[in-house]
Amino acid sequence: MAIVTISYQIGSGGRDIGQAAAERLSYSCVGSEMIVEAAHRYGLSEERLERLGEAKPPLLERLSRETRLYIAAIQSALYEFAAHDNTILLGRGGQWLLRDVPHVVRVRVIAPFEIRVERLAGRLSSEAGERTNAAAARAAALDLARRDDAEKSGRMRYLYEREIDDPRVYDLVLNTEKLSIDMAVDVVANVVSRSELSTTAAGRQVVADQVLASRVQVALAADPRTRAVRATVESHSGIVSITLTDAPTDIEAVVRGVDGVREVKVEQLEIPPIPPFVT
Repeated sequence: MAIVTISYQIGSGGRDIGQAAAERLSYSCVGSEMIVEAAHRYGLSEERLERLGEAKPPLLERLSRETRLYIAAIQSALYEFAAHDNTILLGRGGQWLLRDVPHVVRVRVIAPFEIRVERLAGRLSSEAGERTNAAAARAAALDLARRDDAEKSGRMRYLYEREIDDPRVYDLVLNTEKLSIDMAVDVVANVVSRSELSTTAAGRQVVADQVLASRVQVALAADPRTRAVRATVESHSGIVSITLTDAPTDIEAVVRGVDGVREVKVEQLEIPPIPPFVT
């Protein structure tokens, strides 16, 4: 059966839909906690993994080589969960990372802003009990919705140069203004059960290739000999192709150290010289 990625606006019910759909389909539902835990095996700070998994890094951190390692680790963990099949992936850019996988259904869950604020305010009031009033809960909900929307949108633009609400990134957009959780789950389950979206050997290979390429990116970002390298990495059946402008002498050794790599091809692009100034 298909892999499902669910990107959702806060207050839209996207997480609830993902969890309910996973139960209906007997799928695993993978949220931020599981992805962070999987990425944590690289010895990285769990707190920073959680922060970089939610929003784009501050300006100075974007220039950090360590930031590249953290992001590569999060992406690698997501790819590895996808390789298990029968999985629903919540957030973390799965809709873009897995765009080339034929058996992936990319879902976006939305709702009008005011409705989302109302839902969030109700949840905050319930959690706080008698310690808050309706006006304070609404103000907090309004701030939470604005911040979360901005952070998710900024992260998508920073990492993938795409708008998170661009419908072309998704196969299915669900508006929960009228759709209940059960109705939305019915739609997802019906789409996923279609034979056209069944996992094939070719589809599994696409995911396996992405898993290996992501592990190579982590290795390059983690190794002192190659952490400064900015490279395009592709993989096909254990053959890893790397394209970059400046190739360190140890890059092949680093890549060959990744489990599953059978062959390494390095293509070094030549930057054309700047033409002389003509008067």
